[in-house]
Amino acid sequence: MDEHEHHHHAESQRPPIVLVVLAAIMLIALGVIGRTSAPSIQVQSNPNEETVEARVITVLDEGMLEQGGIQQPYQRLRLEILSGSRAGRAVDVDYGTQGFASSSVIYKADDRVQVSQIIRPDGGELYFITEPDRLGALITLLLLFVVVIIAVSRWKGVRSLLGMAVSLYVITQFILPMILAGRDPVLVSVLGAFGLLAVTQYLIYGWSIKTHAAVLGIFISLVITGVLASLFVEATRLTGFGAEEVGFLQAAAGSINPRGLLLAGILIGAIGVLDDLTISQASAVFELSRANRALSIRELFRRAMNIGQDHIASTVNTLVLAYVGASLPLLLLFAVYPQPFGQIVNREFVTEEVVRTLVGSLGLVSAVPITTLLACVLVGGRKRTADLDTHSE
Repeated sequence: MDEHEHHHHAESQRPPIVLVVLAAIMLIALGVIGRTSAPSIQVQSNPNEETVEARVITVLDEGMLEQGGIQQPYQRLRLEILSGSRAGRAVDVDYGTQGFASSSVIYKADDRVQVSQIIRPDGGELYFITEPDRLGALITLLLLFVVVIIAVSRWKGVRSLLGMAVSLYVITQFILPMILAGRDPVLVSVLGAFGLLAVTQYLIYGWSIKTHAAVLGIFISLVITGVLASLFVEATRLTGFGAEEVGFLQAAAGSINPRGLLLAGILIGAIGVLDDLTISQASAVFELSRANRALSIRELFRRAMNIGQDHIASTVNTLVLAYVGASLPLLLLFAVYPQPFGQIVNREFVTEEVVRTLVGSLGLVSAVPITTLLACVLVGGRKRTADLDTHSE
């Protein structure tokens, strides 16, 4: 390693404290902007209905019963209410007699459950088991995830976990409140996504030319994805009501723009893969340049794109499989009730997924040559500076 490279390497490692402080200031600013913009939405709740936690004391009775020609299990359980206004009370509850009960969820003593507690107009009380309590299993899985990430990736694993926390923070504290406040979802998502990716990239990979190229590539690719999403959501006349929860959301918060929400979802769906793709390309350029300093910018770009093309193929496949996996019940429904392909694709909820997948993929594909070119130019500029330093000595 020559003196200039050593100096540059030291420089790239030097400002983590400054970076952390700047990142913290930026995140706090985004959080404050999000909180001050968010409207206060009063959701009407039924005072006679409450969801509480409970514990199964004992199974009083169980067996099979027939509902609509389908055999399904039922149980009669004695529960101890653990929270809410009736905490400490023991109640008997029928499970599986008033709705569909899965044979894979059968309760036993000491199981924790969520119970809907309803007070009738005549003062009587009704209790229904709504869900098993899944919190314990989720916490165990989260701890396993954290331990494995840190054990395998050590310090980089810690930084990637911090990056994940930053992503969730920006989405919940800035992007969602600003969209709820009626701001332009595409602009909010591009700014929020760029903010969170810039912070996470610099925290994970440090202050270096490689990271600068990746962050610039991310920003340009996000803008391209936003423009393409806007154009094709307009061209396909999507309303944003492809998912039924959007209707509930608009009823609760009338200022929501469903079409804008769809656009924001497309952008946020793309950013998870975008950070990996851009840093991989910037790293490829950096390593190729380091291995052969005689490479011209054109040759460097050509070789790095050979690597990028392989990465594009696998990434687009990953994205498509992720969306198909999420839509598997829907695809099975079409297999059970066959319709002409043109009719299936023309349905809004299917068109939404097609636009989401293809626009997201186009944004990712564009990120590869853009980031590669930026990295080549930055590496070439650094190389020229190094040559000038060498000649002046």
